[in-house]
Amino acid sequence: MYFVYILHCSDNSFYTGITTDLNRRISEHNNSKVGAKYTKVRRPVKLIYSKQFNNRSEASIEESRIKKLSRTEKINLVNNY
Repeated sequence: MYFVYILHCSDNSFYTGITTDLNRRISEHNNSKVGAKYTKVRRPVKLIYSKQFNNRSEASIEESRIKKLSRTEKINLVNNY
């Protein structure tokens, strides 16, 4: 299983990613050196959206689609979640 997720960062920005283990990845973003460079200086981060997929291909397509959305569209996506 793959997950596409959106994090809300401490500077009020969003980060979108993909993982196979959502809990581990959120912990990495908040606590370790293997979190994304983007989130390291924007801790703590909070999970605000996730969606599960059966394979990496589907998850990658959705991740790409979300990353292209405007901030307003991402907010709407999260609110409708």
